[in-house]
Amino acid sequence: MEILMSWILRALVILATAYLVPGFVVTSFMGALVLVLVLGLFNVLIKPILLILTLPINILTLGLFTLVINAIVLQIALKFVPGVESNSFTTTLLASIVMSILSMIVGKMVGR
Repeated sequence: MEILMSWILRALVILATAYLVPGFVVTSFMGALVLVLVLGLFNVLIKPILLILTLPINILTLGLFTLVINAIVLQIALKFVPGVESNSFTTTLLASIVMSILSMIVGKMVGR
């Protein structure tokens, strides 16, 4: 039950991000649910590889390059999910930052 609730909350975060970030479009709640699944899969498979490959840059930027890596993973995920799109990489980067902030706020509200 907790996994289902987490999945729905993350989809709502994606919908809120689409509302807040111009150029980041989610056409349906189902698209947001699928994006949550794809992002979870890519965060397990692709993100660790990107983190290792970009470790020197990440160290030089004191970890801020992780925001760019999150945006890259989101941009890749958008290619696989119909009904969710972004105008540019800058929009995806902003959406990634907003999603991180909203996820943190929702996590604090539900006690995680």
